[in-house]
Amino acid sequence: MPGFPTNRLRRLRSTAAMRDLLQETSVSLNDLIYPIFVEEGVDDAAPVDSMPGVSRIPERRLEVAIREIAAAGIRAVMLFGVSHHKDATGSDTWNPDGLLARMVRRCKDAAPDLMVIPDTCFCEYTTHGHCGVVQGGHVHNDHTIANLARQAVVAARAGADMVAPSAMMDGQVAAIRAALDAEGFEMTPIMAYSSKFASSFFGPFRAAAGSELKGDRKAYQMNPLNGREALLEAVCDEAEGADILMVKPALPYLDVLAQVRARSLLPVAAYQVSGEYAMIKFAAAAGAIDEHRAVRETLGGIKRAGADLILTYFAMDIAREGF
Repeated sequence: MPGFPTNRLRRLRSTAAMRDLLQETSVSLNDLIYPIFVEEGVDDAAPVDSMPGVSRIPERRLEVAIREIAAAGIRAVMLFGVSHHKDATGSDTWNPDGLLARMVRRCKDAAPDLMVIPDTCFCEYTTHGHCGVVQGGHVHNDHTIANLARQAVVAARAGADMVAPSAMMDGQVAAIRAALDAEGFEMTPIMAYSSKFASSFFGPFRAAAGSELKGDRKAYQMNPLNGREALLEAVCDEAEGADILMVKPALPYLDVLAQVRARSLLPVAAYQVSGEYAMIKFAAAAGAIDEHRAVRETLGGIKRAGADLILTYFAMDIAREGF
């Protein structure tokens, strides 16, 4: 090969100390957000069969769980409510005493320094399972963004450190930013699910969050085969005032993640979704892969592709075991 033996690339891999010294990418708890599911009106945790190791946390035990999470070193959680008060519009999310507001308050009371980020959407709170107001068989964009703005204000009043709109409605970031600013929450950041695909990898999440629906979300979530559209969504969200851009899912869309990172100076997040989690868990249980190594390899790949933040159900495992 050209340069051999002058260029012996293995010189820099020869010892563990050398490899550690020259590692290009690192992942720490500072980079991770832990998604959790909180169910109201139940006494016991409910394991999610399709996500081994993940359970719905009973709301009445949320403070205990949050203290354990914070004590483990987790810096931020993403909240998903499992509602027993659903209706056609998800109105419980703009009730100041509804599940969304209660979750936020309980978390902040239990661990004031923990970053609390509620998912800003409706799929967990609507009877039809869609992410907004359904009219004529379709999700009505403008009615939905008005309701998302109301939901974001309720979350901010309850103490949310950040809101994270995930409904993929046109103009949702601008509507939320205007509503937050008008209510005195101009310092509340928006982490926008900017490039969110209509992915097969969301299946286990829907069971965990109780957000099953008839039909699909292809009219608002993106075609998994489109890349330029994902960049356009990110550009639009940045122009509307997003503080952080997200790509979801992560592993099948590392190319999109890298391109968003290259085009924006904003922080970029990636969501290692339920299907990605389940694949590793079930493959490891079958003896096909080493779970410990696979988790760290995938998180490292997401970080290397450009993510500043990673939402992952493996966050507590990383907190307990280290990277």
